[in-house]
Amino acid sequence: MTTNPTLVEVVRGDIVESRHVGRAVVMDAQGQVRWSCGDIEELTYPRSALKAFQALPMVASGAADRYGFSDQQLALACASHNGEVSHHDCAAAMLEQLTLDAEDLECGWHWPMSDVATRELVAQGITPDALHNNCSGKHCGMLALASHQGWPTRGYVELDHPVQQSIRKAIEVCWGVDLERAPVALDGCSAPIWAVPLRALAQGFARLAAPASLPDQYQAAATRLLNACLQHPWYVAGSDRFCSRLMTELGDQVFVKLGAEGVYVAAIPSRALGVAVKVDSGDIKAVEVAIANVLARLGLPVSGAFTRPDIRNRKQRLTGHYQAATALSSPLAL
Repeated sequence: MTTNPTLVEVVRGDIVESRHVGRAVVMDAQGQVRWSCGDIEELTYPRSALKAFQALPMVASGAADRYGFSDQQLALACASHNGEVSHHDCAAAMLEQLTLDAEDLECGWHWPMSDVATRELVAQGITPDALHNNCSGKHCGMLALASHQGWPTRGYVELDHPVQQSIRKAIEVCWGVDLERAPVALDGCSAPIWAVPLRALAQGFARLAAPASLPDQYQAAATRLLNACLQHPWYVAGSDRFCSRLMTELGDQVFVKLGAEGVYVAAIPSRALGVAVKVDSGDIKAVEVAIANVLARLGLPVSGAFTRPDIRNRKQRLTGHYQAATALSSPLAL
């Protein structure tokens, strides 16, 4: 078994206070490993990094066209959003177009990921509903697929439901994996997720970056979803979120997406490359720094605010910073 190296260090003063080990891989659309560190064959649950591919069958089926989904709504279908007002309203409009309502969502509810949005709800005495769930856009997309195909909308999150089997098929043929014996579990929103080698996750996003490399039935849908996210990055996450901030800074150069427990993916259209990173500690900040440094090593103009972010205390005094460890600190000549 390959030993996973330190990817990110947390520095306080002149001392490395913490180290985050993990694994990372860059793949091309032909399935070649272009660079890697750590055990890229280790099984990994993509978590929310999977969302673009969970939305793929919905768009490919014609459901997005039938229900008139906008590009912002398609970006929301790929999102782990903040639950801000526009996120909530965008998801609500998707349900209205389906003639469904929040009670049809099977993702459950939680307070918005945005502290500001949470405080606004509290100040107004409003209890959140399922539309505030960061996965509500994804679930609206699943309901759209079920409605369009004439499948039951109730139970659409169950593993044996045609919606989830359609998603499984899309993953298998787009990523080049066989999920028949793959570990499967429930995500936080109750939809199933399959564990795959980190290499396969990166390969899937390399193919998303180069939609012509996908099977014919998914090419146009993948192009449409990718462009929706690149053109409307705020809907992929929201205010002050890494995904949205980095995509805004880099324009249409990269699509990035967070997954829970230290997973991050990227699709780089100009290079037809996919990146997948897993920080074993599950630390969100550490994996953000890791993916930013991999992208910078690939030559993308990622600023130091992402690759070496400051750490400040409650009085906003500088106390330290995050930095790439040796495994992520030299350029990648690919």
